[in-house]
Amino acid sequence: MHKKRLMKTAILTILCFTSWMGMMAQITDSSETNETNQSKFKLKGNVTGSVYGGNEKFDLTTTFAEITLQGSFNQGNAFFYADTRLRKGVFFGENDQELQIKEMYAGFKNEKLYCGLGYQIVKKGRTDGFNPTDNLCPKNYFFLSSDPDDQLLPNFMLKISHHPIPEISLDAAIIPFYQPSVYRYDLFEMGNNVRFDSGIFPAYNFNNMSWSASIDFEYPAFGGSLSWFRGYDPFHGFDVKNIDWSTGAPMITNTPVAYQKTGWGIDFAVPAGNFIIKGEGAYNITENQTNKMYIPNTDLAYVLGVETNIADFTVIAQYIGKYIPEYKALVLPILSDPMNPLAQMQYANAMIDYENRMFNRRIFHQEKTDNHAFSLTGTRSFGYDIWKAECTIYYNISSEEWLIRPKLSVNINDATTLMVGGNYMQGDDKTLFNYSSKVMNGVFAALKISF
Repeated sequence: MHKKRLMKTAILTILCFTSWMGMMAQITDSSETNETNQSKFKLKGNVTGSVYGGNEKFDLTTTFAEITLQGSFNQGNAFFYADTRLRKGVFFGENDQELQIKEMYAGFKNEKLYCGLGYQIVKKGRTDGFNPTDNLCPKNYFFLSSDPDDQLLPNFMLKISHHPIPEISLDAAIIPFYQPSVYRYDLFEMGNNVRFDSGIFPAYNFNNMSWSASIDFEYPAFGGSLSWFRGYDPFHGFDVKNIDWSTGAPMITNTPVAYQKTGWGIDFAVPAGNFIIKGEGAYNITENQTNKMYIPNTDLAYVLGVETNIADFTVIAQYIGKYIPEYKALVLPILSDPMNPLAQMQYANAMIDYENRMFNRRIFHQEKTDNHAFSLTGTRSFGYDIWKAECTIYYNISSEEWLIRPKLSVNINDATTLMVGGNYMQGDDKTLFNYSSKVMNGVFAALKISF
C-alpha cells in the first residue's frame, strides 16, 4: 500500500513538474515575441432572475437572482479562466445565498499541447444528454432553472491534451479529490420513518484519486474516441446507515455512499447525407456489489442516435439501453412464522434491506437484466432567430417512466433573453420519477441580461 501511494505521488509530481516546465518554456518563448503576443483580458457576464414552481410539494420550488462573471486572460501561451456566480433566493422552502465557483483554472496551450490545472467542467461523449462515458464531473440534479447546463459542477483536476497531428488528441485527467453529485433524497416522500444524512465519501488521499485517459479522432467524415476511467463515480448510490427500533417502529437512516469502478468507453459521430449518426457506449466494471447495496452491478450502457433536419426542425432521436451480464433478481422476503417475535424482527430487517436494494437498482436502471428507453428532441428557430422553440420527450419502456420538457426562448434585444417552459415527469409507485415528480414538476420562467 505504501509503495502504491509513493508511485501515485511520483506520477502526479512528474506530471505537474513536466506541465510547469512546459508552461515556463512557452512563456519564455512568448516573451521574446511580446510585440505579436499581447496580453488580453476579457470580462463578460449576465444577470438572471429565475422562477420555477407549481408541483405537489412547493408552490414556488426555486426563485433566485444571480449574477455571473466570466473572466479570461491570455499572454502568449499562458492563460486562466474563471466563472463565478453570486446567487440569492429561496430553494425548496429555504432562504439561501451562495457564492459559487463554477470554474477556475490556469495553464498553458499551443497548437499541440494543452495543460490546465484547477476547477474545470469537462464533458465527455458525443451523444446528446445521455452520455455513458461522462465520468469526470458531478451534477447538481436538483438545481432547477431554465438551462440544464446550470446543473454541471466542476472537479479539481489536472487535464492534459496533446495533438500529435491536428486530427488526433491524446487526453489525460487526474482528479485528486472526490466531488459527489447532488441529490435531494431528503425531499422525497418515502415515508415518515425514512431520513437521509450527509453521506460517506472517500478521504482526501492519493489512494482515492480518479484517473482518465482517452484518444480522440476528429476527421471530416468521422469523429470518435476510445476512453478509460478508473475511480469514484460522481453518480453514487446509498446505504442503510442505521435502523432505530427504540420507538417500536423502525426509523431508517440512509446515507449516500460513493463507489469505485473501471469504465471502458467508445463513442462516434458519422455524417451520412442529411443525417448524423451518433453512438456511445461504456462497459462499467464494479466489485463487491452483492455485499454493498450502493454499488451497482457491472453493466454495459449504450446510446444510439440520429440527428437530422425535418421541415426546419433539428430533430435528435435516441435509443438508450443498459445490459447487466450477470443479473441476479432480488428475492422478496417471506415471514415464515408470523407468531414468532424474532421471526418478525428478522422479516422487518430483511424487507428494509430488500426495499433499499430495489431503490438503488431503480437509480441505476438495473431492475431487470436490461433496460430500454428512448428520447426525442426537436428545436427550431424562427422570426430571424429571435424565437427558439424546443421540446424533449423521454420514455423508459422498461420502467414505464416518462418526461416532457418544452421551452421557448425570445431574444428581446441583443442583451435580453426571456425563457419560459415546463418540466413534467411521471412514473409508477416507488419509481424514481414518481418520487421526483412531486418536487421537480412545474413551470419556469427566466429573464437574462448579458453584458
